[in-house]
Amino acid sequence: MLEHSFGFYSIVFFGIILLRYFLVAGGIYVSFYSPWDQSFTEDNPQHQFPDWKSMLRDIQLSVLSAGVFALAAAFIMASYSWNITRLYSDSQQYGLWYLGISYSVVLILQDSYFYFTHRLFHHSRLFPWFHQGHHRSHHPTPWTSFAFDPLEAIVQSFFLVGITFIIPLHFITLFAVLITMTVWAVINHLGIERLPTFFPHHWLGRWVIGPAHHSIHHRKYTVHYGLYFTLWDNFLGTQDPAYKRKILDRHP
Repeated sequence: MLEHSFGFYSIVFFGIILLRYFLVAGGIYVSFYSPWDQSFTEDNPQHQFPDWKSMLRDIQLSVLSAGVFALAAAFIMASYSWNITRLYSDSQQYGLWYLGISYSVVLILQDSYFYFTHRLFHHSRLFPWFHQGHHRSHHPTPWTSFAFDPLEAIVQSFFLVGITFIIPLHFITLFAVLITMTVWAVINHLGIERLPTFFPHHWLGRWVIGPAHHSIHHRKYTVHYGLYFTLWDNFLGTQDPAYKRKILDRHP
């Protein structure tokens, strides 16, 4: 793999992350929010169409977050070139089976890291500095998915950097984690009224976070802190009881 300067990696990854954000968030926004395509939208009288100022604010925060994550990615690549990470490029080094195992392990660890940092950011003293920007959107859209305050983006990037020094990861696995994080974040910010209630809130919704689950967090700040799974919310008592009654019990 070619070696480049930290500045080169920063610019390249900034462009890639922004392109990924606009393609995924923009594509899903057009599919679910365009006035000419409402085939998936439920008839929900409580739904409010998001205003442009709110979406523009989310995009601006997302661009700042892209800059933070680009610096983190550049640091990872520079560290790889110095041979001090656990990243590898030979898929046979640990076997093909390890690709799936390491992918699952990283998602579980990232979900745990996100839960506890996310919950910490809701502390009254930290919230204005770390997380207030994300919650300015009471009716989130796909554009809200990466609207992190810069300090929160830094903290979240620590996980992605740190994990490459701890667990052996193939570049394909790391790429798969990043794609999963992007798509999952965008889907979870659709809002319940943008998908039929049976998706994905059947039995799998008891363990996996979906749009209805995260929409509640944007209305009630004291519940639903997870990223991918409901494990910690259930175990630590931050699962909204109304979610189970209104969503899960209707879709066993």
